[in-house]
Amino acid sequence: MKKNFDIKLNVSVLKEGDKYIAYSPALDISTCGKNIKEAKKRFSELVEIFFEETEKNGTTMEVLEGLGWKRDDGSLKSPVVFQEDKDFKILIDV
Repeated sequence: MKKNFDIKLNVSVLKEGDKYIAYSPALDISTCGKNIKEAKKRFSELVEIFFEETEKNGTTMEVLEGLGWKRDDGSLKSPVVFQEDKDFKILIDV
């Protein structure tokens, strides 16, 4: 039996060369496309595959909880990005 998931995700779209990358930290998945529209379409398809596979394996809740999702009044809440630093600098001495 199919289950319905009604979720909202923060998705970042990045440009890398001539490709657009759609990424969501809440599911830690990404995909790409030749333009933003294609990247978003492919991301939606990937999310569907993600849930189909975790449901098939019986690991949906285990995977989501491992990614920081929480149960709240019978629904699931994804982790929220509170801050994104665009100019975060780190000096790495290797």
